[in-house]
Amino acid sequence: MKLYDQLVARTESLALVGLGYVGMPIALAFAKKGLRVIGFDLNKAKIDLYKSGKDPTLEVGDEAIRQTTVRFTADETELKNAKFVIVAVPTPVNTDHTPDLSPVIGASEIVGRNLAPGSIVVYESTVYPGCTEDVCIPILEKQSGLRCGADFKVGYSPERINPGDKVHRLENIHKIVSGIDAESLAEIKAVYDLVVEVGTHPVSNLRTAEAVKVVENSQRDINIAFMNELAMVFDRMDIDTNEVVDGMNTKWNALGFRPGLVGGHCIGVDPYYFTHEAEKLGYHSQIILNGRIVNDSMGAFVADAAIRKMIQAGQAPKKSKVVVLGLTFKENCPDVRNSKVADILSRFAEFGIKPLVADPWADPAVAKKEYGVDLCDAASIHDADCVVVAVAHRQFKELGLSGVLSLFGSPAGKVLVDVKGMYPIDELKTSGLLWWRL
Repeated sequence: MKLYDQLVARTESLALVGLGYVGMPIALAFAKKGLRVIGFDLNKAKIDLYKSGKDPTLEVGDEAIRQTTVRFTADETELKNAKFVIVAVPTPVNTDHTPDLSPVIGASEIVGRNLAPGSIVVYESTVYPGCTEDVCIPILEKQSGLRCGADFKVGYSPERINPGDKVHRLENIHKIVSGIDAESLAEIKAVYDLVVEVGTHPVSNLRTAEAVKVVENSQRDINIAFMNELAMVFDRMDIDTNEVVDGMNTKWNALGFRPGLVGGHCIGVDPYYFTHEAEKLGYHSQIILNGRIVNDSMGAFVADAAIRKMIQAGQAPKKSKVVVLGLTFKENCPDVRNSKVADILSRFAEFGIKPLVADPWADPAVAKKEYGVDLCDAASIHDADCVVVAVAHRQFKELGLSGVLSLFGSPAGKVLVDVKGMYPIDELKTSGLLWWRL
């Protein structure tokens, strides 16, 4: 009996290693299809939250956590009971922008120590082409004493989950699948086809699958970098970038990208994985890294624009009451990893500016740990001199410009920085504020 059949018959179990924004939805999806699922994470506090029916990621919701049959555990030995293991741990970069493979290496060691003969291990973590074969498989073999290809199989299926996106979900995003041979590919495809309603897309080898992931995010990064560079130029020309983009998008073949802060654990990270491996092979990126340079500079660019406007308004920025709305890396998502809002805060700090920061989605404890930020309640803010709306959270959209105006008291001599271009120009012009938008 094939492993797929054993999983469906519930005579074997599937395990998820890493229960974050990617791993948790996958675990619940397979459990919903009737499979026996083990959900493992090293973070015992997170496991305790899941066991109590709480979803700290806000991806699936508390009710789905309470109803799921996933067996949550922080005990790695329970992985011995699984034959199909999916690794979905984060892959960040170091401060020098080189890949930080410690999470995926640690996960491989854990899986290897508990690997049973006849298992299939599938990596979803974003890595550079060749990493699964060159780094992960040797660790699995060393820790298990088993041989890849003979005693166990390995596949790679890059995650494509978009945190906070309630439209594009696991079940309706085509999933790339690959295996070390035809047999493993067939098994992996069959298993994922259980939960991916629109189907899977097999590719010929692991390296190709790894490349698909880093290239699709690098492409987005470059396109946004182009729009960010335009925004910098248009700022000098006194032209509104969003109005230009609105006009451009009336053409059928416009791509629809807009300028903005590019952070998070995918677009802001994956290009560095790709260029790192390319440089090892003697090729130095001409486009990708320049796109990263532009996008990594946007936080400082926004902060500098705010400071200029405060000075123009007759304020002394260091003494001004500055408010930043939003800290997460994107709207309607609690994830603060690699948030470029932190770059705005760092730039402000260089000028002695200590802003109030409000974000209804971010966890205050995480914000404090990651960035040293004490979050406040936006409803408690008053008499602000400068407000930077950095993240387009639903709550900030619902405020509207009139709600934002209430944060100032009087608009005279006050500054609004609209990073996401949420407020209509006509309303901004009649607001009485000195305003700027990206």
